[in-house]
Amino acid sequence: MNYPGLIEDLAEPNNSKIVFFIMDGVGGLHMGEGTETELQAAVTPNLDQLAKRSSCGFLVPIAHGVTTGSGPGHFALFGYDPVENNIGRGVLEAAGIGFELTDRDVAVRGNFATVDENGLIVDRRAGRISNEVNQRVCKMLREGVRLEGVELFVETVKEHRFLVVIRGDDLGGEIKDTDPQTTGVLPLAPEPLNDASAGTAEIVKEFIRQAGEILSGEDAANMLTLRGFAKHRPYPSMMDRYSLRSLCLANYPMYRGVAFLAGMDMHPITPNMDAALDALEQNYSEYDFFFVHAKTTDKTGEDGDFRAKVAAIEELDCLIPRFLSLNPDVLVITGDHSTPSALSSHSWHPVPVLLASQYSRLDLADRFTELECLKGALGQFPAKNLMALAMAHAGRLKKFGA
Repeated sequence: MNYPGLIEDLAEPNNSKIVFFIMDGVGGLHMGEGTETELQAAVTPNLDQLAKRSSCGFLVPIAHGVTTGSGPGHFALFGYDPVENNIGRGVLEAAGIGFELTDRDVAVRGNFATVDENGLIVDRRAGRISNEVNQRVCKMLREGVRLEGVELFVETVKEHRFLVVIRGDDLGGEIKDTDPQTTGVLPLAPEPLNDASAGTAEIVKEFIRQAGEILSGEDAANMLTLRGFAKHRPYPSMMDRYSLRSLCLANYPMYRGVAFLAGMDMHPITPNMDAALDALEQNYSEYDFFFVHAKTTDKTGEDGDFRAKVAAIEELDCLIPRFLSLNPDVLVITGDHSTPSALSSHSWHPVPVLLASQYSRLDLADRFTELECLKGALGQFPAKNLMALAMAHAGRLKKFGA
C-alpha cells in the first residue's frame, strides 16, 4: 500500500552511513547448465558469511511477472515509484553523459546495429563497437543528417550506445521504440502514441532514413535503432526527500543518469571496481548515502554466458571485505533486476537482496543465493520499499504517530 510523503515526513538526519552495492542483473535461473543458478555455482565466501549475519529476501522491481528495464529498476531501489516516475531512456542517457536538456528537447537512446542486405537485424549491438568507432559514426550523422525546422544533436554514450536529441518547438515525446528487441526482423517504425507527437515522429522517420544511407557503408554499425523517447521532467532529490547527501559511483551513463535525476553527486568515471572502492573510501566522510554499481553481472547474463557470470560474481565477492572495513551502518547488496544467462535478457524473477546492519533480524539464510534468500527474514517485497528499510536500520526514520 502506498502512503505518499510518509517516509519523507519521517526522515531525519544523523551521522549514519548507508551503502548500496548494486550487482546489476545478479538474479539467475537454474537452467542451461546443471541445476544451479549462477549465484549457487559461484564460490562466494564473503557474501555467504555476510548473509549469515544479515536479513535476506527478495525484491520485486515493478510488479509480479513484469520485466523491468534498468531505469525503472534503479528508480525503485532509490525509493521512487517506478511506474509513476517512469521516464524514457533518452533522458537518462542525456543526464548520464552530462548533456543539459531544455524543455524544447526530445531525447532518445540509440543503438548502432548491424543489418543484412535485406535490412534485417543480425546484431542489435553492432558487435559492441568501440567508443572510437562510435565517436566516428556519430560525427558522420551530426555532419550528414539535415532536418528542417529543428536542431539535431548526436552524442556518443558508450560502445554501441548513443544519444539523439531533437530540439524545436511543439515537439512531443510519446513515440514507439524502433528496436524490436530481437534479430532476424526489420527495425520498427517510430509511430506516435498521441497526436502531439505525430509531427515529431515524422522528423524521426526522416532522421532514420538519412542515417541509414550514411551508415550503409559501415561493416558493423550500418544501421540504428531508437529506444526510450522522452522529454525532460524534474524529480525531487534524495536530499529533499531523505536528508541524504548522496554520491554515485557508477560508470555506465544510464545508471549515472538515474542517480543524477535523483540529485546525487557524480563521482568521475573510474577505470575499474577497485578504483570505485578507492573513491568510496576517499569520500566516505563527506556523504551519507553511496550508490556503488557493478555492471559485469548484467553484461555476462545478457551475453548468455553462464560461466562468465559466475566468474563475475566471484570477482565481486572479493570486494566485500573492503565494504565491511568501512563499517557502514547499513550495507545493502542486491540488483536492479534479474538477468539469467539462460534467457540472455532481463527477466521478471524477483531479485535476491541482503541487508546488513546491527539491527538486522537474523534468519536461516546461510548463503547469498536464490534458494537461501527464500529463508530470509525480509521476505518478498516491492523494491521501492528498500530505501525505507535501509533508513530505518540506519536510525533515520522517526516514529509515526503518538
